[in-house]
Order: sequence, then structure tokens, then C-alpha cells
Amino acid sequence: MFRMVQICVGIFFAVSGVPAAAADFQARIVDQQGQPVPNAVVMLYPADFSMPARIDFDWQYQVAQKDQQFQPHVLIVPEGATVAFPNLDRVRHHVYSFSRPNDFELKLYGREEKRGQRFDTPGAVAMGCNIHDEMRGFVRVVDTPFVAKSDKQGAVSVDNLPVGAARLVVWHPLLRATKNELHLELSLPANPKQISLKMRPRE
Repeated sequence: MFRMVQICVGIFFAVSGVPAAAADFQARIVDQQGQPVPNAVVMLYPADFSMPARIDFDWQYQVAQKDQQFQPHVLIVPEGATVAFPNLDRVRHHVYSFSRPNDFELKLYGREEKRGQRFDTPGAVAMGCNIHDEMRGFVRVVDTPFVAKSDKQGAVSVDNLPVGAARLVVWHPLLRATKNELHLELSLPANPKQISLKMRPRE
């Protein structure tokens, strides 16, 4: 059985005495039963914007192993970022990914030890543990500063977007599409949109 996910996209603009020069993007991602879908990564690429040579975000570039889980389940980092992988469990872990060209291996290490890995290429990195098959997580490497992840309520927002044409990319590990991505062309400002997606079943 496939789930359907609806992405309800609402775009809101600042109101001032002069024409708006920036837009705030807000969306809520739900399935066909109206249940929220967390951990969807929303990326926006405005046409009228020069991407900076370096992108930094104000959150930690860290994926901890805790309670035999990757925390967070999905981490967003800019290209060129180094991610820390601390082991907070009492057991040892062996973290790896086959996601080329960002494939890597952090061989067996124990409690309160930490390893690091640099990610240079945009795309999704699916991770596992060679000791605990149930452990799965993702690093999403991005090349735009306009990016956010849906929360437990399915809500996501991106602020201060340039007005004009833009490309919207939505990624989720269960999205049934090439590279688990949906691509849409937008013109900002735009009317709210609703998009239905086929999702792979959870294993």
C-alpha cells in the first residue's frame, strides 16, 4: 500500500508602505489522512539571487547515536560541512553510507567517542549501522541557504526569499520519485498550492 502525501503550500508576504522585496514561505505537509509528515526537506532556489560561496546554518552539524537511533533522524547541512558523529550509547557503533559520492565509513567506536565526516556534494546521504540494522538516518547536503525541515506537525517555513521566479525542491526518504525529490517552478508571490505525492511504504 502506498501513502499519499499532500503538501499544502502557503506563501505569505510582508506588508509595508513600499512594494514587498522579500517573501516568507510557509507550508504544511500531510498525508492523505491529514496526518502531518515530519522530516521533509524543503529547498528553494530563487532565480534572482546569487548563491553565496559559503553557506552556514545556525544549528549543530551533529548526528548522535543515542538509544540505538540516529538523532536527529534527518540533518540538513551545507556542502563542505563536517558532521560530528558522537556515540552516546553504552554499545559500540559502526556508521556507514553507500550514498555516492558522499559514501563513508566510521569504523567501530564506543561510548563517548566521536568521529567526523565531511560532505562536499549536494544530495541525500542514507546512513546505517553495521552492528544495528534497525538504525537508519539521513544527512541532506544542500547548496541553497533557503531550506528548512518539516516539524512533528508537518509545518515548515523559509524566510526572506527574493520575489520572482523560484524552483522548489521537496525531499523525503519515502517519496516515490527520482532521488526522492519533487521539483516545481514557482513565481513569488504565488497563490497557495496543494501537491499530492506517492510515498514508499515504511519497511
